[in-house]
Amino acid sequence: MSFEKEQRNREPDLVHSSKMRAGKRRTYFFDVRRTKGEDFFLSITESTKRLNSDSYERHKILLYKEDFNRFVKELEGVLDYVKTELMPDYDYDEYERRQLEWEERRANGEFDRPQEQEPAADESAAETLKEERSDDEISW
Repeated sequence: MSFEKEQRNREPDLVHSSKMRAGKRRTYFFDVRRTKGEDFFLSITESTKRLNSDSYERHKILLYKEDFNRFVKELEGVLDYVKTELMPDYDYDEYERRQLEWEERRANGEFDRPQEQEPAADESAAETLKEERSDDEISW
């Protein structure tokens, strides 16, 4: 059963759901829900896996239709300010590329099995292996 159908069965007010993974520990859910008065609102949930635990910490924002346009306008304005005024030289597509690469590697099962590595011949080789391992784990 798909995530969306499973959610609908558990929560009858859920109309539509999409999710965005953000690294290994954080996921955002965008849920359109129906009110008792047959109206709709957006529920945005950030779910973060707690370290050393199988539990999650969740934070939620409820956004109602009368605030949609102003919310999007303010969000775009703040993001544009950061991108153009505070950090104009930063490569904002870097994380998108890393996420796509990570998802592809995950789909290929690279993280499902332990990786065998040859012993390092000297300290510089050991440092190179250490850097490669840290690149395998995307954590932003």
